[in-house]
Amino acid sequence: MEEDIRKAFEVLIAGGLILYPTDTIWGIGCDATNAEAVRRVYELKRRVDSKALITLLDNPVKLDFYIDGVPEVAWDLIELADKPLTIIYDSARNVAPNLLADDGSLAIRVTKERFSQELCKRFRKALVSTSANISGEPAPSNFDEISEDIKSGVDYIVKYRQDDRSKLKASSIIKLGKSGEIRIIRE
Repeated sequence: MEEDIRKAFEVLIAGGLILYPTDTIWGIGCDATNAEAVRRVYELKRRVDSKALITLLDNPVKLDFYIDGVPEVAWDLIELADKPLTIIYDSARNVAPNLLADDGSLAIRVTKERFSQELCKRFRKALVSTSANISGEPAPSNFDEISEDIKSGVDYIVKYRQDDRSKLKASSIIKLGKSGEIRIIRE
């Protein structure tokens, strides 16, 4: 795992794309502050950039850096979630502009999975974490289901957990309004 983290870190610093395991399904990742890297992710997924991407953090304390005015209920939701939860927040900042949704919101998940958490911690910035599939195609539930198009389009493929055949699922997604109103996007 240590060598994978070191190599993934080097690719991220250089503005490259990685394919890596997360707390949910495998993700395509890049530096969330690098607009060119984010553009490459949209291109690889054949996805329009009006459909925003999810980002990962290793610690909820970092939310304040990326979100202007984190609603109080967010802290409880993160702490009490018993499965991976992505929250869409209004008033995002400090990320590449092309990462934001049209309304300026940003989807963030605090990962508790060992590899992605350690990578985020060492990188010290938010990481893009979008499903490792072409837009419109089914999300792969394990490494074996990732298409060759995706594998050949990234700069580094993490070896850690490639042999894990668990059928993993995408996270739940909710949108959290400034005053704490909650809208379920994906259960």
